[in-house]
Amino acid sequence: MTDTPLVEARGLTKVYPARGSSAEFRAVDGIDFALRRGEAFGFLGPNGAGKSTTMRMISATSPITGGTLRVLGFDPVAQGPQVRARLGVVPQDDCLDRELTVRENLYIYGRYFGLRRAVIRERAESLLDFAQLRDKADEQVEVLSGGMRRRLTIARSLINEPEILLLDEPTTGLDPQARHVLWDRLFRLKQDGVTLILTTHYMDEAEQLCDRLVVMDGGRIVAQGTPRELIAAHTTREVLELRFTDQDTAAEKLRASALCGDGGRLEVLPDRVMVYADDGEAALAAVHALRLSPLTALVRRASLEDVFLTLTGRSLID
Repeated sequence: MTDTPLVEARGLTKVYPARGSSAEFRAVDGIDFALRRGEAFGFLGPNGAGKSTTMRMISATSPITGGTLRVLGFDPVAQGPQVRARLGVVPQDDCLDRELTVRENLYIYGRYFGLRRAVIRERAESLLDFAQLRDKADEQVEVLSGGMRRRLTIARSLINEPEILLLDEPTTGLDPQARHVLWDRLFRLKQDGVTLILTTHYMDEAEQLCDRLVVMDGGRIVAQGTPRELIAAHTTREVLELRFTDQDTAAEKLRASALCGDGGRLEVLPDRVMVYADDGEAALAAVHALRLSPLTALVRRASLEDVFLTLTGRSLID
């Protein structure tokens, strides 16, 4: 990685007029970030946080309202075609031509970039291997599984050999096995020098893929850093997850106890109670000392999901 920003935003703002009133909706509210070449950078946050809007501004498909944004040295508003020619975009929805074959999808997309037929054929053959779709090359997209379609969408986005690949919720709706296969493809891209910018709802995906990330809420950045830095800065070392028959009564007793002092914290979710503490086993012993008998109890290391609960007060998939 180099220190020269590949993407740089200062006071980046996106405002939409509110329907039926004079008020405005600030989808992105004055955010700053800088992305270096060769890293995987993530935008995380609950729905409506401003992640996808920021991605659309980076991809030069939605003009900025305020602040400054530079992508590959270009102004995406004034120089949109130059930006888009050097990007690959993987949208939330696959948007594939389902009545065409896998190979035909790659070919047609390459023609959008004005690539010569011989170049497209050569790159398509390589991308079929990359996406593990060689044996499906002449099958219609309609018959592919969800994981295969997602891999094809990523392969298609690489036909122009982009410097930056933007991925909006790349594994939403996939089963665990398909997600891990897709992660492997993305690791390979990063090793090949492609810079990744992604949004995701999945904490494990962010920890696996992102070198750095920002957490957004209400259009603003509320935290940024590496996954390890965020966990260390915003939550305790361990988390105790508890489930009770009468959760409300148990939560009331826990709030009144010493567990919420000395850096400890309590989070009550619809299906469980989370006790944040540096020593989870000691916290569990304190729960039993209160004469509370949880149905289940789990002590685990803190994760990015706990960071989101701390910063936004709700789970990442709200």
